[in-house]
Amino acid sequence: MNYKEFKNMDKKDLEKKSVELRSEIFTLKLRKSGENIEDPMMIRKLKRDLARTLTALNEKVENNE
Repeated sequence: MNYKEFKNMDKKDLEKKSVELRSEIFTLKLRKSGENIEDPMMIRKLKRDLARTLTALNEKVENNE
């Protein structure tokens, strides 16, 4: 997803999405340590999406939306 899509989400959805992304990253890291995963770049992509989510969430908090 790109930043514009995250920016259009409301605060509750952003919080929910950040929790989902964190759990996915954790799961992939565990799988990576034990076995080969099919897309090693997926962890990096998820981390970037998490950063975009947190940036949009912080922007909403600062603007009191």
